[in-house]
Amino acid sequence: MKKILITGGAGFIGSHVVREFVNKYPDHAIINLDALTYAGNLENLRDIEGKANYTFVKADITDAAQILAIFREYQPDGVIHLAAESHVDRSITDPNAFVMTNVIGTVNLLNAAKEIWADNYEGKRFHHVSTDEVYGALGDTGLFTETTPYDPHSPYSASKASSDHFVRAYQDTYGLPIVITNCSNNYGPHHFPEKLIPLCIHNILNNKPLPIYGDGKFTRDWLYVIDHAKAIDLVYHNGRDGEAYNVGGFNEWQNIDLVKELCKQMDEKLGRPAGTSARLIAFVKDRPGHDLRYAIDATKINRELGYEPSVTFEEGLGMTIDWYLDNQEWLNNVTSGDYQKYYEGQYRGLGG
Repeated sequence: MKKILITGGAGFIGSHVVREFVNKYPDHAIINLDALTYAGNLENLRDIEGKANYTFVKADITDAAQILAIFREYQPDGVIHLAAESHVDRSITDPNAFVMTNVIGTVNLLNAAKEIWADNYEGKRFHHVSTDEVYGALGDTGLFTETTPYDPHSPYSASKASSDHFVRAYQDTYGLPIVITNCSNNYGPHHFPEKLIPLCIHNILNNKPLPIYGDGKFTRDWLYVIDHAKAIDLVYHNGRDGEAYNVGGFNEWQNIDLVKELCKQMDEKLGRPAGTSARLIAFVKDRPGHDLRYAIDATKINRELGYEPSVTFEEGLGMTIDWYLDNQEWLNNVTSGDYQKYYEGQYRGLGG
């Protein structure tokens, strides 16, 4: 039985990747490694936690000895590394936490993989999941390609750029078989409500202001999270060793236009008069180092692996809103912190 270790598998993107692999590959053992920090939520995986090919391990990737012990115990054939601190605002407040998790944590995983695979790399793969933010910012035109020079502007993007460099260095120095994916902004079910879309959904439900940085013209390329999980599956199994693949949604939206579309759909779904939610929009002081525009050129993954998104942004946004409206208990548990009681009760004795 092939064994795949997925780090950060209780988080937003990670939980969708774990679900995709557990359900699609019943003959593979999927080990979900997560520290269960504020954004890790095992409620995201209730539907698969009883599957025979699924195992959860609570661990912190910054603990090198613990990670090596886990690799020795489970002997994974592959690693899909998603565990990361990812919120830019938090990185501005506490950059050291991002260095520890995103840089040191990644190196700990690389060292463990290198040791247990012992230079016998046949059938092995280390898939590092990164972000388009490592490329810096774009003007009004142009797209990020896999050869765009790195130019990170926030502590978050700098830490992810550093981790990307270490992953490549371990291939160049030790021959470790790696692939890297750099993805655009994700949205969809189970997104922690500090990010724009779930924050606005939650605030609209509670008639609270919708905070928009600056003039709202910051532009991002948005990808439905389930499409991202499918892209990771494709690259992990079929990507070429040593290659990077940009994963994008071909859905560029300015923040203000995105929020207006969300308000429109929320009013329709909640039966409120048109314009009700939009009145909650409140422009706030911009954050430091805010990049104007990100946009992904996903030609390579489309050409080599046949990948393309399955939904338009408007469709995916509607599906996302429906999920949050149908799962308001999940949203309330997350915003109140009560979700942590679930894994405390479900997984007693996990420690730390």
